[in-house]
Amino acid sequence: MALTFSPLLPWAVIGALAVVAAVLAALGFWRGMRGSALRALALAALLAAIANPLLIDERREALSTVVPIVVDRSASQETVERTERTDAALAGLLDRFSAFPQIETRVIEASDDPDTDTPSTRLFSALSDAIADVPSARIGGAVFLTDGQIHDLPGPDANLGFNAPIHGLITGRADEFDRRIEVIRGPRFGIVGEEQEITLRVFDDGAQAADAPPADISVRINGEEQPPLRAQPGAETSFRFNVPRGGANVLEFSVAERPGEVTGANNRAVHVIEGIRQNLRVLLVSGEPHSGERAWRNLLKSDASVDLVHFTILRPPEKQDGTPINELSLIAFPTRELFVEKIEDFDLIIFDRYQHRNVLPILYYDYISQYVENGGALLIAAGPEHASEASIALTPLSSVLPAAPTGRMNEAPFYPRLSEAGEKHPVTRGLEGAADEPPHWGRWFRTVEVDQPRGQTVMVANDDKPLLVLNRQGEGRVAMLLSDQGWLWARGFEGGGPHVALYRRIAHWLMKQPELEEEALTARASGRTLTVLRQTIGDDPGPATVKYPSGRTESLPLAEASPGLYRAERRMEETGLYEITNGDLTTLVHAGAVDAPEFKAMVSTTETLQPYAERTHGIVTRVAPASGSGVTLPSVLPVNGEVRVSDPSRLAIRMTGETVLKGIDTLPLFAGFLGLAVLLLALSTTWWREGR
Repeated sequence: MALTFSPLLPWAVIGALAVVAAVLAALGFWRGMRGSALRALALAALLAAIANPLLIDERREALSTVVPIVVDRSASQETVERTERTDAALAGLLDRFSAFPQIETRVIEASDDPDTDTPSTRLFSALSDAIADVPSARIGGAVFLTDGQIHDLPGPDANLGFNAPIHGLITGRADEFDRRIEVIRGPRFGIVGEEQEITLRVFDDGAQAADAPPADISVRINGEEQPPLRAQPGAETSFRFNVPRGGANVLEFSVAERPGEVTGANNRAVHVIEGIRQNLRVLLVSGEPHSGERAWRNLLKSDASVDLVHFTILRPPEKQDGTPINELSLIAFPTRELFVEKIEDFDLIIFDRYQHRNVLPILYYDYISQYVENGGALLIAAGPEHASEASIALTPLSSVLPAAPTGRMNEAPFYPRLSEAGEKHPVTRGLEGAADEPPHWGRWFRTVEVDQPRGQTVMVANDDKPLLVLNRQGEGRVAMLLSDQGWLWARGFEGGGPHVALYRRIAHWLMKQPELEEEALTARASGRTLTVLRQTIGDDPGPATVKYPSGRTESLPLAEASPGLYRAERRMEETGLYEITNGDLTTLVHAGAVDAPEFKAMVSTTETLQPYAERTHGIVTRVAPASGSGVTLPSVLPVNGEVRVSDPSRLAIRMTGETVLKGIDTLPLFAGFLGLAVLLLALSTTWWREGR
């Protein structure tokens, strides 16, 4: 109940009237006039009526005390034990707080930001956002249910927006330990065949770090096992290797899980190095000058990464015109140097319309066969001579050739077409103009007929006769283009054709570029978006299996994007190393940043929240019992006024004194009949006294 005024006139006017009334009353008393006291009371009553006094009665209701409970749902909390303890502790807290109707709990689930590539535990940011609409006086305390690995700590002396205890309930055990491996330094690019070095480190965190035994590191490069490494935890370990191939090379390092460690999700690390071929050495041997010779030469010379050695046989042994050799300006064909001494230095050998005319000793063809069997690449661009008695298919080279000529030429105009396998094969798939019928390119006019070839026939001539045959032979590869008229496309005949794309793909397939493998499983990640590609020349490969960093597996359907190419894309909810498997093929990819704070440390700790608890008189305790399962929770202690001391066994909550106004009752003292009666009484008394 309170007294207030709602004046009928401005206070300045009332003040002036009060002065006049006081002067009149004083004058009356000074002159000793009868009834002066009654007149003074009447004037006072009139002034009080003008001031309009009111009695105010406010109806208020006590507000609840808000206690936010911040639940850590980050990746480091996703172990089975911690998840179960977190859920059990949250349920127990809500049950204990429910015994106090004046306390209102707010559960804040703080998980990783799905839009970030570097996940981290941001509990204080989540708390600040959740209580932005609550006055600081109503916050009775904050409870963090976490493993203690928090990455947005504002500092113990920072202003959190409220003055109440901060409590930490830690979900991990005190004796936890964890082993992890990280790539400290490593190149992103390397020249194929040259040595590179990667620096690794094995970390042992937690209770058993001091007496950690040495770790054996398993190494795989592009899925192939390498000799293991021996590493001392905490010390840097170097791994040297030669870059095996061009394109992406995936290096996987893993250490075995120690019994009882927190998680095995960080026991593997992956590093991708892009292999760059410094110079591709190509030997092009043309049997004689012809129209198609320049097409091959121009293509290879236009590539800055290709070192081309080109010889054209202008004066074979049977061509004798009587000119002395010392008067010729021709360069002698260095057969021994090329095919014996330095044959292993070439990445690709091309025989362009070459025929056996005793330029090469017969033994050298056997050297070329061994070169292919040991991993070399050979391309035969055949013309009419390949069907003659001088064909190189009648030499020891025949052991590596995928098709033998029948001795006949097919001389009829035709449109080169993709075979069923060619529509799927990465060398010919998607060639510009191939989707039309007839194909949207010019015709050719002759091919070499061959027996049923080995390998894949990816292009055919008329009547489905083989035109381009690709085959793996031993560790090497062989391609046969059974026509010498690709130059018609280069000259733009009947609109030309995709000769550059075709020739380049053939050469790169022969040199084992990973993106042109017939059977391949690749994966790449852009942030957390995972893209899986499966190339095959067979039937539908079925779904892929994805193994998450947390260890769980999931089937990932692959949809046909084009013939022979299956694709899947998905936004992944976890950050870390994924293993994708389809049939016998396996690949690894890291989604998100490899140095994400969330995986730097997985061992629970009480140290991060301890300074905040000490400053605000809160507590930090573990909810996991010393032995057995379940959780142990402290009791709740409501405190009126400021919390000055902490109780290690109870969660002190500062109860708020805030209220909300529900209604106001107002009683005017000089309004209505009561006010009229007082004024009439005062005036009547004055008049009566004057009448005496």
